Amino acid sequence: MKKKQHVSLAEMARSTGKMLARGDSDHLNEGAAPTLEDLAQSLHFSPGDGRIWLNGHRMQLMHTASLGDLRREMVSNLGLEKARGLLTRVGYSAGMRDAQLLRERWPDADHLTLFAAGPRMHALEGAVKVEPVHFEFDVDRGTYHGEFLWHHSSEDEMHIAHFGIGTEPACWTQTGYAIGYTSALVGRLIVYREVECMSMGHRQCRLIGKPADEWDDVEDDLSYLNAEAFVGAGAFGARRPASSRDTAVVFPAAAGAGRDKEMVGVSSAFNAACHMLRRVAPTEATVLFTGESGVGKEVFASMLHRISARAQQSFIAVNCAAIPETLIESELFGVERGAYTGATDSRPGRFERASGGTLFLDEIGTLSLVAQGKLLRALQEGEIERVGGTRSLRVNVRVVAATNVNLREEVRQGRFREDLFFRLNVFPIHLPPLRDRRDDIPLLMSYFLRHYSDKHKRRVTGFTARAADAMLRYPFPGNIRELQNLVERGTIYADEDGPIDLPHLFTSGEQTDPSYFSLSVTGRLQQAAEPGPVAAGAAAAGGEEGGQRLLAMLPGMLNNRGGAWSLDQLEHTLIEAACAQAGGNLSAAARALGLTRPQLAYRLKKRQEQAAGPVSRGAERPGTPASD
Repeated sequence: MKKKQHVSLAEMARSTGKMLARGDSDHLNEGAAPTLEDLAQSLHFSPGDGRIWLNGHRMQLMHTASLGDLRREMVSNLGLEKARGLLTRVGYSAGMRDAQLLRERWPDADHLTLFAAGPRMHALEGAVKVEPVHFEFDVDRGTYHGEFLWHHSSEDEMHIAHFGIGTEPACWTQTGYAIGYTSALVGRLIVYREVECMSMGHRQCRLIGKPADEWDDVEDDLSYLNAEAFVGAGAFGARRPASSRDTAVVFPAAAGAGRDKEMVGVSSAFNAACHMLRRVAPTEATVLFTGESGVGKEVFASMLHRISARAQQSFIAVNCAAIPETLIESELFGVERGAYTGATDSRPGRFERASGGTLFLDEIGTLSLVAQGKLLRALQEGEIERVGGTRSLRVNVRVVAATNVNLREEVRQGRFREDLFFRLNVFPIHLPPLRDRRDDIPLLMSYFLRHYSDKHKRRVTGFTARAADAMLRYPFPGNIRELQNLVERGTIYADEDGPIDLPHLFTSGEQTDPSYFSLSVTGRLQQAAEPGPVAAGAAAAGGEEGGQRLLAMLPGMLNNRGGAWSLDQLEHTLIEAACAQAGGNLSAAARALGLTRPQLAYRLKKRQEQAAGPVSRGAERPGTPASD
């Protein structure tokens, strides 16, 4: 079993620098990549068509003075707090994307190495020079603490130029970047604070990072990650009580009912939906939530009610798909005594119960055409009649609907009334699937871990590194509901005072990426290269068409030998060509060939061993005809 690792990144950075100076490629093969040189070689410029790539991701250079002007206008027009929140969220998104980029480009690198690459990436992008002071990451238990110094902060330069020295830290984007990058690798929310900043008159900036639940008053930090005040920052806010076992996370009792229905997120797609929710909440407009099953439509509908003028009245939710066709009218509009056999008492329907408040109609696309017609009348007239009744009842209800099907297509197919569709589609809000808001996965994992540890009275330290990676790459066809189930399952399966590991999560036939179950030559479970990054690797090996050029070489090579090539000779020639195009970068060459770096290294080593043996002169170099 691995012991807790206390790693000084300063020492790691110094040793890596020495190895780089002497060109120690063997160490890179052992997993030290990506070094600063590796990252620099991944940056490509195409001045002719105005594009810059970093590992296949398009980038853009901007004057820091121009960014400073943007910052000044944001502060002037939005206010200091809103501008800080916006820039923190932008930084968080950038950190998440860089973590994903590095994981795709170097899938065989260990997690400590990926952490070391974060400061290098930040420096390469011109943001700041990072000097690690202390770094503690237990890969197996998923615990983290870190302290860093920042030198030459571009963000401080911009801020001081316009606002001078103040009393608050100003590296907002860079702090968000550190939160996003680290949270993506740990798999739980890691919050950083600037305890010293050049904008406060210090010589350098000093940053400390640790899990959100270990900070006092973390709500203030999390408020900058949330685009709207109603997003559940308080879900991470309670500090864990003192414990004799420091590695165990002890969660306090729930603050109240409905903690599993908090809104958690920081991604741009999630924030866009929150902004629309804030805009429509004070009105009386009908809202239609659209999106796949499990994206949280009822949570959004409930929040819409809670921030509206009807918050003190009832919120009634109805799952239209769960009500039989014969009962839908009585469920919605109520029934009078004696209306049918078994109706021994009069009872109100959902419309009456929601009068003065909000009625949420989930999966409204499942209603029959008859039920749709009755619902349309209630929406148009504001009146209902109970089943078996003789008088109309006035109701004051705000209707909020949700569907996971395309209602426009249902209208075209004749399965949904067009007039009802336009009555409901006053203010549509689309909720994105979880695969389009991966920036939110670490926050959701941390939130549900906290919730279910408290609910099931479990003591769980966090997620292992490979479990966090698996969750970040999993496609989540069931969206947030599936993530919630996986975390609850892992919380129950995990050992007391231990982390949630990969075998605790995917135990019910989930179609996970097979890369998580491949073995290295040492027998360790590791990730294999994904099909997706091959194109990026080919680009790094000499353009996006690099792989195509390798294939185009085949006919000429075969013709040169008249078809007398052996498979081994052909393989080695392709490897030599890929390495040449990649400028000796084995990672890029491996991706151009559709291999992992260890696979390519193994083939090169095997070839060298063969060349060292008693071989014929014609076999010393593939493609060179043997002398007669």
